[in-house]
Amino acid sequence: MRVAVVSGGDPGHVVPAIALCLRFAEAGDTPVLLTGDRWVDAAKGEGITAARVTGLALADLRDAADLGRALHDQAAELATKLTPQLAAISPDLVVCDVLALGASMAAELLGVPWAQLSPHPLYEPSRALPPMGSGLAAGLGLRGRLRDSVLRAMTARSLRQGERQRAVVRQRIGLSARGAGPAVRLIATLPALEVPRPDWPGNAHVVGPLLWEASRERISPPGGDAPLVMVAPSTAWTGAADMAGMTLDALRELGVRAVVSTFAPAPGELPAWVRSGPGRQDELLRASSVVVCGGGHGMLAKALLAGVPVVVVPGGGDQWEMANRVARQGSGVIVRPATVDGLRAAVARLLGDSRFAAAAARAAATVAEVRDPVEVCRAVLRVAT
Repeated sequence: MRVAVVSGGDPGHVVPAIALCLRFAEAGDTPVLLTGDRWVDAAKGEGITAARVTGLALADLRDAADLGRALHDQAAELATKLTPQLAAISPDLVVCDVLALGASMAAELLGVPWAQLSPHPLYEPSRALPPMGSGLAAGLGLRGRLRDSVLRAMTARSLRQGERQRAVVRQRIGLSARGAGPAVRLIATLPALEVPRPDWPGNAHVVGPLLWEASRERISPPGGDAPLVMVAPSTAWTGAADMAGMTLDALRELGVRAVVSTFAPAPGELPAWVRSGPGRQDELLRASSVVVCGGGHGMLAKALLAGVPVVVVPGGGDQWEMANRVARQGSGVIVRPATVDGLRAAVARLLGDSRFAAAAARAAATVAEVRDPVEVCRAVLRVAT
């Protein structure tokens, strides 16, 4: 099976795409990754055929007066540029990151089946849930269901506007106003982070977190036997500002060791109990007692899969939604707004209460319930042919 995998350059999206390519390659298939400049060489270093594609960076749209329209215009432009590139690859299947709307349009133009890769839980609207991003659990009783109904009505207008904008750009590039949608949806999360819904799509399958270590370097924690706190600032442009500096101020009086996991080198001299810089996060997690992070799905899933409880400092985007799911599951606490005192109290609470680590271990155990993404994709092609 020859598979083209298209992903934007944000780490939270391209890391699962690279991990999926590796899964395809291990199974004997031929993946080709199309992504932003930053990750092409990294993918090639893993033995993946990779090429650059432009028009996927959401950060480029942050100042747009109408973000929805700008997003759809970007998708139309991407579809036009990507179609000949995909045609040259001649894939049996195109896997599109959930934000790579233009890639799905290009697949449709070529008549190639496509799969949607969601590097987080399923965020489709549901008739039984409050709107995604609210952070709310499904309402209970008459008042709770009424609350959710009102909230869904408040967001319905924006959803309809998005559908109209999508129809316009689809017709502009020669497609019908409405498409059939993906042949299959790969939901790359832990079942523990999903929420029950009566209208779960029949073509959506939870395949577990798709993880890949972006750094081959190793970073050694400070010496000693004090608890190790891993600090992982958000890589998303919507993340909370200066989370790392504030967290280190908070940890100073707790008698812990700390490692700040970033893509950047250490910023000058650090106290003896702190290390900072790029390094394999899986190794750090095995030694950590607590993770402080921004609420991006990738870091949360990685921490929980390692059985490590989390202090979540959510920024914008879907981080508030993810933070609340973790808190309800019992494996973490939320600090918002972020303050030094609030962070210090949250870390101390997790270190002093074993129930948080036990909940994280329960979340990790749910990985046994997931499906193999490669087999899911192969099954789709068997049906199609």
